[in-house]
This record gives sequence, C-alpha cells and structure tokens, in this order.
Amino acid sequence: MTHPLDHLVLPTADLDVARARLAALGFTVSPRGVHPFGTENCCVYFADGTFVEPLAVADAKAADTAVAAGNVFVARDREYRENLGQEGFSAIVFGTSDADADHRRYTAAGISAGARLDFSRPFVDAAGKSDTASFRLAFASVPEVSNTFLFACERVNAPKVDRSALQRHENGAVAIAEVIAISANPSAQLPIVAAAADVEPAPTSQARGLTLPNAQLSIVTPQDYERRFGLPAGKATELRFAAVVFSISNVEKLRAVLAQRGIGHDIGANRVVVAPAPGQGAAFIFEEQA
Repeated sequence: MTHPLDHLVLPTADLDVARARLAALGFTVSPRGVHPFGTENCCVYFADGTFVEPLAVADAKAADTAVAAGNVFVARDREYRENLGQEGFSAIVFGTSDADADHRRYTAAGISAGARLDFSRPFVDAAGKSDTASFRLAFASVPEVSNTFLFACERVNAPKVDRSALQRHENGAVAIAEVIAISANPSAQLPIVAAAADVEPAPTSQARGLTLPNAQLSIVTPQDYERRFGLPAGKATELRFAAVVFSISNVEKLRAVLAQRGIGHDIGANRVVVAPAPGQGAAFIFEEQA
C-alpha cells in the first residue's frame, strides 16, 4: 500500500533561530523536543498528522556516540551538514504501520540505508501537558544519493495530548500539498523514491512525480524548478530536496503577515514564494486552495 507523507526533516544550525523564523512566517511552533541521541527539534504540525521538523544538534558527544553505534538518522544528518551545510532539507519521511516490513523490503530492493531504529522521546503540547512518543524507523537510500535520504516512520506510541492549538497557524496554512526535489535526471531517481514510498511510478520515462495519499511528491530538473518558482536551483545533483508547497486558506492574509514582519517574498496570482533563510532550510511556497 502506498505510504502517506509523514513529515519533512530540515536541518538547522540553531533551533532558536528556526523557531523565530517559522513564527515570523506565521506558523505555530511546538515546544522543543529532545531526542536520546543528541539531536533536538521543534515542529510545525498540521491537522492531517503531517509536520515539518527543524532539526539541530544539541549534544555533540551524544551524537558522536550514536553515529559510532550505527544510528542511521544521526549519521545521515551529520553527513548532510558536512557536505551541504547546517541549513537545509535532508529527508522525506513516509508514514507506515510496519517499519519492520519496510526494512525488509528496502533490504530486498537494495536500497536500505542501514539498521532500523527504535526510540522514544517526551512530547509536550501547547498547554504544557506531556506524554511519551515512540517511533520505529526504517531507512532508504542508494550510494549515488549520499546527501539526502528517505525513511518510513511507524508511530508505535502516539502521545495522548491535544495538538489542536499547535495545528492552527496565523498564516492560514492547513496542510503540506507538495514536496519538490531537484535532480539532474528525475526519471532515474523516481524509482528509488517510489520504492521508499511503496508506490508504483507511472510507466513512462517522462514521469516526474508520485501521488501519495495526502500529498504530491515531484522531482524536477534545475531548469524546471527555476522556471516554476523563480528561485535559483543551485548546482545539479543526483537528488536534492528543495521546496515545500503549503495549502493556505487566504493568500491575502499571508501577504499581510509577511509584509508586516518585513519578510521578503515573491507574489503570484494565488501563490507566495519565500526563499530559504537561516532557520528555514527549504523554499516555502504558499498556495491558496481552489
């Protein structure tokens, strides 16, 4: 069964900078979450269960220990930072009900990125109520795509807390509509991403995307990216995650928020484009719902 989008991982050098940037963009940001292997996050949640996860290194020594122990999540985060810098968009995550089965599937397909990972961390809602969130992860990648990765995330224990306040955003964002990746050869990378999501790609060499149950995932050339969004695509690579398209309820409301806070943006008919910045490792595109 095709896996839905679960969340997106955006490395950042400083979680406080990320929080300030996302809040300035009109997002409600969750309290800080601390992982048991040296990283920390603060997330932007949506009502359909998807979220954006800015990720920082909180404890370098704990991260060193995790990498030495074979923790793929921390190792790939480190590799991304060493090769592409402290700010960016490193991983697309798919929801699953059986990460063990995904790990077996990735291994059989030759795209496993390493050992499966189980972990738990405290979760705190907007009112300060806490619970424990537990996850099981299975990782996918291939050697020629070394700076980005994909993984399936099974929520073994979902926190029994009220997220509704965290899912309401001043900018009117209601969901992640599309995720954009850039590739010098989209048709070569699409099967890898499709295998990670457990979906059959369209049977054509011209296929450039996947339809997930809750979002679109598109892989475009640098030229197509620049043409569509008016943003620099950077140098051509095998695969690089670049942009997130959010559905919003009212584009004029968003424009007012950004103008009031002095945040640069480009305006289209029913779209606002915000280029990456410290604390915002991906381009953010806001599109009004039809």
